[in-house]
Amino acid sequence: MIIEKAKQLLENHEICDHCLGRMFGLLGKSENYIRGKSIRLILNMEREINGESPILEPPKCELCEGVFKKVDHLARMCYEKASKMGLEFETFLVGSRFPKGILEKEQKIMNEFDLKYAELINRELNREIGKILEIILQKQVNKENPDVVFIIEPYTERIELQIKPLHVYGRYRKLVRGIPQTPLKGFKESVASIICRPFSKATGGKCVFHGAGREDIDVRMLGNGRPFVVEVKRPIKRKINLKEIAEEINRSGKVEVLDLKCISTKKAEKVLTPNHKKEYEALVCVEEGISREEVENVVKALKRAEIHQMTPRRVLGRRVDLVRIRRIHEIEGELIDEKHFKLRLITDGGLYIKELISGDGGRTIPSVKEVLRKNAWCEKLDVLNILDGE
Repeated sequence: MIIEKAKQLLENHEICDHCLGRMFGLLGKSENYIRGKSIRLILNMEREINGESPILEPPKCELCEGVFKKVDHLARMCYEKASKMGLEFETFLVGSRFPKGILEKEQKIMNEFDLKYAELINRELNREIGKILEIILQKQVNKENPDVVFIIEPYTERIELQIKPLHVYGRYRKLVRGIPQTPLKGFKESVASIICRPFSKATGGKCVFHGAGREDIDVRMLGNGRPFVVEVKRPIKRKINLKEIAEEINRSGKVEVLDLKCISTKKAEKVLTPNHKKEYEALVCVEEGISREEVENVVKALKRAEIHQMTPRRVLGRRVDLVRIRRIHEIEGELIDEKHFKLRLITDGGLYIKELISGDGGRTIPSVKEVLRKNAWCEKLDVLNILDGE
């Protein structure tokens, strides 16, 4: 049956040995070119017995238009493009884009002769180029998670490189007040810009900063630091010295980074998902005056309290207006002077501490203001630790 279908195919279409072999490519373990050459040989031997002239391989295949003659050339183009960029990678994959007309013609022939075991043209080309690149690059094909994918348009000879992003995990400490986490109009720098600058320089890629939550501009992030991930898009260099990068960031005197390490995309998503508990220290001002007994009352009233907090008015333009329910797990108070006291709290993530103190016009219940029945506001706030998770 296979020989008969091959005979009909060759009598009706001018097909090269590569494409002839591909039409039966899922049968057996031979290379398609050898398979096609063998099928043509058997058919021509039969034709010779019958006194018929042989069907020779055409100078130009009507199906692939001779693309398989360019395999070495296309592989060399991929090699030269990566080399010229100075691209660092360990694994790769080859992909291709074929014109719609070629793919439609192939499908039409497969349907015409009911070729159920055919291998598609792009798979054949990708594999053949990949075999050559493994030799000249001295690197391995990885079908699951390659560092780079060579996307080839074989007829225009355009090569596109899809480079796997690099993800670096760490924790940052913001040592000063007055800088935002991410770039903001009116501020010369941010936590993100201080951290990303040396990564961009080391990798030659574009860096995107992802923090596990954020603190206000006037709030320091101390203690064990806030988890973050730097995503480096289209990195040219993948082998980077994280110790040197950390030292450069830490020399800023404004931001410190800890525990830098490269992680997978999947791990990066996990790091950024949890809603971490947080430990805070707040300096509270009560203009009407505050006593030690009143500080104790605040601690007693808010310890393990469930806080119902409407979206603070100051962020309504950026956040949906809804009621969040968060819990205070631990709280301690310390009188500083007749108008100030400190609060140290461990709370659920997502609780707005400034509004917990001021009450935000009744939008946060209960609040320090409500307990004291005096106006209270947060003069200084520090995040001391991010708890749970990484």
